[in-house]
Amino acid sequence: MDNLTHSLVGWALAETGLKRRTRKGLAATVLAANLPDIDVFFGWVPWPPLAMHRGFTHGLIGGVLVLPPVLAILLWLLDRWQARRGRLADDSPPMRFGWLLALCWIGALTHPLLDLQNVYAIQLLSPASARWFHTDGLFIISPWLLAMLGLGIWRARRHGRRQPAILALAGTALFIGGNIGISALAWAAPTRDAPYAAPDRIFAGPEPLLFWRRDVVWRQNGFIVQGRYDPLRRLEGLVDVGAPMADRMQEPLVRRAAQATAPARKFLAWSQMPVARVEQGHCRAVVTFGDARFTGPAMSRNFNAVVTLPVDGAGCGGG
Repeated sequence: MDNLTHSLVGWALAETGLKRRTRKGLAATVLAANLPDIDVFFGWVPWPPLAMHRGFTHGLIGGVLVLPPVLAILLWLLDRWQARRGRLADDSPPMRFGWLLALCWIGALTHPLLDLQNVYAIQLLSPASARWFHTDGLFIISPWLLAMLGLGIWRARRHGRRQPAILALAGTALFIGGNIGISALAWAAPTRDAPYAAPDRIFAGPEPLLFWRRDVVWRQNGFIVQGRYDPLRRLEGLVDVGAPMADRMQEPLVRRAAQATAPARKFLAWSQMPVARVEQGHCRAVVTFGDARFTGPAMSRNFNAVVTLPVDGAGCGGG
């Protein structure tokens, strides 16, 4: 999810009364709710679980167990520094490190729970497993969640009561739960009705505003198929199905390109439904790797990796 949503969830948690448990309570929940995204600064490291965005820092070990104590210690040191210089508000609650640590853990837990909801997925068990998990319950930026959380926080602060924040969080949980149920129906739709598919991998990406609609993409026997699901039009079937498209990932030239460069290897380690386009030229071939999750009409943001390979041919030299 976007960092504004992560921040609002942490803020709403604080407004339920948790921020009064210790000094730096609000900072703990908001910063911890964003903490796993620190991995964007470590793409250069040689350890793949950390270099991979939504890998180690988004898992139960790195993001939920390891990072929160680090944040709690930093906030505690900041508080001591401010106390020595007399920069603490007179009406601030006492510093309770146990509560500070608990709030960091609570805030950090919300991050993988939210990121789990969209088709980008997370490596929840990293580094023990590189498996990607997803529920497809939310678009990467949900205006519905932003409005719900923002209203709850505003009313909680305006009236000095925690109930609006609690209701906003409860509404968020119900909204996500309902959308997971819709995605489960969308996953089943290609198998229950035409084209009666048997996917080995399937995603159902929600739309941002019309949240009940899904862009469905699945892989079967080396082919990618895209469709659309709308439970208001057809509950157990797709409303539109595209023609199968070969992913070309088993072609010798594509397999060679997949190992040819570090960016290609890194992209394919992240990609969960890779596809390849091959442009054959004189003495060279250009292989473009994409991800079928993001090549549909509504999922148009294009992530790719391009590899140029020399090929044998008349007049190409060598051989």
